[in-house]
Amino acid sequence: MTTPRKIIIDTDPGQDDAVALLLAFASPELEVLGVTSVAGNVPLPLTSRNALIVCELAGRSDAKVYAGCDAPLERKLVTAEHVHGKTGLDGPQLPDPKMALQDQHAVDFIIDTLRAEPAGTVTLCPLGPLTNIATAFRRAPDIVDRVQEVVLMGGAYFQVGNITPAAEFNIYVDPQAAEIVFASGVPLVVMGLDITHQALTTRPRVDAFRAMGTEPGRMVAEWTNFFERFDKEKYGSEGAPLHDPCVIAYLLEPDLFTGRHINVTIETQSELTMGMTVADWWRVTDRAPNAMFMGGVDADGFFTLLTDRIGRL
Repeated sequence: MTTPRKIIIDTDPGQDDAVALLLAFASPELEVLGVTSVAGNVPLPLTSRNALIVCELAGRSDAKVYAGCDAPLERKLVTAEHVHGKTGLDGPQLPDPKMALQDQHAVDFIIDTLRAEPAGTVTLCPLGPLTNIATAFRRAPDIVDRVQEVVLMGGAYFQVGNITPAAEFNIYVDPQAAEIVFASGVPLVVMGLDITHQALTTRPRVDAFRAMGTEPGRMVAEWTNFFERFDKEKYGSEGAPLHDPCVIAYLLEPDLFTGRHINVTIETQSELTMGMTVADWWRVTDRAPNAMFMGGVDADGFFTLLTDRIGRL
């Protein structure tokens, strides 16, 4: 048995964030050192509460959840209740969490953990805006070289944008934070809309979750039903993209994904294209590659993994 990979999940739950958390907790190859919440899909008090709820649903009331930044570095918070509902986890009713948040701020937890663990052994998994990660990097530049890898959900190239014509939501909410992370030199893997729009919750895939007969399986089916309505109408697709679990799936089975090591630069100057991930997919510039930018996914393999793991909870 290999040593589990140590990860910190930085998240703004969101139904798809919740599925990513369940996948991580169901996978013995991963050791979740902590869950850090950030403002994004909904404001911070709700993302923090949702993180606690999902830990309990996974049977992991021992997990540590730290509340982080409640606003982007420089811009006003943009949220996505129109997708996720007013709580961020709309759909089935969930009991109030019994767990409490940790006293420490998420940014301090990230800094302290990266300093305490051996260098190159902790992977950061941001599923929302990059505010907490960028704040930690800015406050403690010494930790950047200690990060094993940052595997994040955010950005797009061929699919362009989902919150503006040019930008994906997570990057758009805090483009200044994204710019700090992408320019930091940290090893970076980017799971953008190009991937997630290939991993759709079709009817048979949702039915497989429901058929588990477990509370986590039922919740995943109900959550996907909830935000599917919005996405199917918007994209005219047969299901909704399941964005955030792609990050965790990559840690478990990287061969499900294909991509290119290229330069990705974040637009922060133009309001028209603010938050755009300018990905040099065709390598037409001489800008140095800074990110493994994913372009393809084995969607059936991804859902097989997801169904297998969540079925274990």
